[in-house]
Amino acid sequence: MAMVMNLKDESMVKAQNYVNKVYETVVQRNPNEYEFLQAVKEIFYSLTPVFARNPKYMEAGILEMIVEPERLISFRVPWVDDKGKVQVNRGYRVQYNSAIGPYKGGLRFHPSVNQSIVKFLGFEQIFKNALTGQSIGGGKGGSDFDPKGKSDMEIMKFCQSFMTELTKYIGSDVDVPAGDIGVGAREIGYMFGQYKRLRGNFDAGVFTGKGVGYGGSLGRTEATGYGTVYFVEEMLKDRGYTFSGSTVVVSGSGNVSIYAIAKAQEYGAKVLACSDSNGYIYDEKGICLDTVKRLKEVERCRISEYVKEHPHAQYVEGSTGIWTIPCDIALPCATQNEIDENAAKVLVSNGVKAIGEGANMPSTLEAIDIFLESEVLFGPGKAANAGGVAVSALEMAQNSSRVPWSFDKVDAKLKKIMTGIYRDSIKAADEYGHPGNLVVGSNIAGFTKVANAMLMHGVI
Repeated sequence: MAMVMNLKDESMVKAQNYVNKVYETVVQRNPNEYEFLQAVKEIFYSLTPVFARNPKYMEAGILEMIVEPERLISFRVPWVDDKGKVQVNRGYRVQYNSAIGPYKGGLRFHPSVNQSIVKFLGFEQIFKNALTGQSIGGGKGGSDFDPKGKSDMEIMKFCQSFMTELTKYIGSDVDVPAGDIGVGAREIGYMFGQYKRLRGNFDAGVFTGKGVGYGGSLGRTEATGYGTVYFVEEMLKDRGYTFSGSTVVVSGSGNVSIYAIAKAQEYGAKVLACSDSNGYIYDEKGICLDTVKRLKEVERCRISEYVKEHPHAQYVEGSTGIWTIPCDIALPCATQNEIDENAAKVLVSNGVKAIGEGANMPSTLEAIDIFLESEVLFGPGKAANAGGVAVSALEMAQNSSRVPWSFDKVDAKLKKIMTGIYRDSIKAADEYGHPGNLVVGSNIAGFTKVANAMLMHGVI
């Protein structure tokens, strides 16, 4: 990988050998878990200078412990569809690391969900959560259930069955789930209701992303998308750029994408395109966000419907083609590995200045190398999209105090947190010999906070 430095002294050689050995063990123990191994590789090799400078982490076996989940739960989820037929899905929850606080991370409902994806998301979540400065550990979960095309009754039945099992393992001081792909306010409401029914008490802090009417936080819906733009704006400022007057392409059209578009437009950018899993729309006049929000949040239909109301726009089948559109700033906000090596080359050749990952691991390792080698500003997901979990932690604080905060207060805290993540990541990158490299910087900044807590806790 491009981020691996030249080995110049004995301590670096020793550290590199250590990382290699641990990574080889991870590969042997987790065969065919490609997404998980990709996440581990990206993080491990950026930590080499940390072990060279701080051999205490090697001696304490921190890397060996942090890569193994503290707990991995897999369970069946039976439910009955509207036709009276029994359906069975798989449910997962990985409780990865609780060194600095209770497990915290979303639930994803999507057909692609498997153990590898849940583990990659949970592993990334450890460092993302640490970067926020909040006292939350790393976890993640979900199911291969697909909410698309399901009735509200079917979704409620599934969510209730899913929570009947998951309830045994979560709590406001144990593990606090939230939403992710396929899990929005509707799904969280059904799951929270079932949790409350089974536990017999109103434990508001057990879920985040709740409706404002029953303990949710103002600003949580907007947090991930807004936070991504706040982070990228900090990157741009350091190079003398800004969103104002720039062209932007945003993949996806879900919650993260919609509010990334909203904030980018507020900052004066022209957003040219967005997408869903079927294809993408290109609007040279700039995306009409009101139309996209109604189509996706209210009518729950495909993005292709956009061109019926805006005939000057174009709809193209296949979502990956969105990266052929020339733009100044690209915000991948859909799913993992949506930007591969070829897409990265096209973006660079078209003059992209900055990439901000609103999704989790949307760029392959090869794509990241191309961006870094081409000196494109690159904000990795664990830093750039940490706004959602940051405001989730703020929601937990409001639940604990039973005092709701205003939108402006939450948004101001979100912006401060995202600015802090950027500055901490830049500082760590500079300190460890990779100036400007936010991949290395964010990994190191997140890792050292968790590793220091693990050292204090001993071998557990």
